[in-house]
Amino acid sequence: MSAKPKLRTFPDRLRQIAMFEIGGLLLVTPPFAWASGVPIRESIGLLALLALMAAIWNGAYNTTFDWIEGRLTGRTADRRPFRLRALHALGFESGLLLMTLPVIVWWTGMGWVEALIADIGLAITYTIYAFLFNLGYDRLFPIAPADGNAAAAAGLAAER
Repeated sequence: MSAKPKLRTFPDRLRQIAMFEIGGLLLVTPPFAWASGVPIRESIGLLALLALMAAIWNGAYNTTFDWIEGRLTGRTADRRPFRLRALHALGFESGLLLMTLPVIVWWTGMGWVEALIADIGLAITYTIYAFLFNLGYDRLFPIAPADGNAAAAAGLAAER
């Protein structure tokens, strides 16, 4: 096992979650309301509840994933390779799907199959969004090297 890598700070993680969830609500609510036939007001309420669930899951999942990845590889999350980044996004959305499906059924009155289709549509949309958002977030807000070495930070920037 590798040395303990530096993780994102708690305020940084909160910023990441807030930006992700607000952006997701703005992008997804209108097409969800249109495609599902659920009125926009109900869609906003449902998607806000799902966003809250996702925010809690996001913090727990990402912190755990980053910790395990860091322990196994010594790498910080902002240096995650493409394949692992894709696996990370799929794992996140699969876990969230299991938690949100019963809520969609309950909130909308949809049948299980209809709700599953809606939830899979949301999961696919959010998987793509999560991949692109986290890639962009890691570029905009890189994790500073543990030793604070400016040369190391410049080297990371040059790799991108």
